[in-house]
Amino acid sequence: MKVVSNTSPLTNLAAIGQFRGESESIVLASELDADMILLDEKAGRNAAMRIKLKPVGVIGVLLEAKQKCLVDIIRPHLDSLREVAGFRISDSLYFHALTLANEKI
Repeated sequence: MKVVSNTSPLTNLAAIGQFRGESESIVLASELDADMILLDEKAGRNAAMRIKLKPVGVIGVLLEAKQKCLVDIIRPHLDSLREVAGFRISDSLYFHALTLANEKI
């Protein structure tokens, strides 16, 4: 009998405290050979980077949408994320995103 151990980082996702949805998303992205994955939570982003996935958050999606002229400005979207959805965005990240989007601070 030969004993083998699975050393894939994917097998350890549950052990690092990931939410089930994030873990499943990371596994699916890996199985699909995706280049990036939409994740905002720090632990999920770190887990994705360990298996060479590029995590992109909601703010990154907004910035890309502006770059591709899908939205004119991102400020109202950032404000809605903060005020309506309860999304935690630090002031420094908020202002950095506006700067990257070439919007007035």
